[in-house]
Amino acid sequence: MTGQSRHELNTDRLEELRAMVHDERYMAGAILRLAFVLSDEIMDGIGVSHGGWKQGYQEKVRQA
Repeated sequence: MTGQSRHELNTDRLEELRAMVHDERYMAGAILRLAFVLSDEIMDGIGVSHGGWKQGYQEKVRQA
């Protein structure tokens, strides 16, 4: 791939991205995808997916 054709591909891709940024439906979907991924990462981090949060809460209740 030559430098010129790579530049043309980059230019085309930039034009596509500029159009997407101004598309409200695309942006709404992108925000939802980001929220889902971030929520999943947070939940994995504290172990909620595997009952970690629930178990920790139950342990505190038992001690009280």
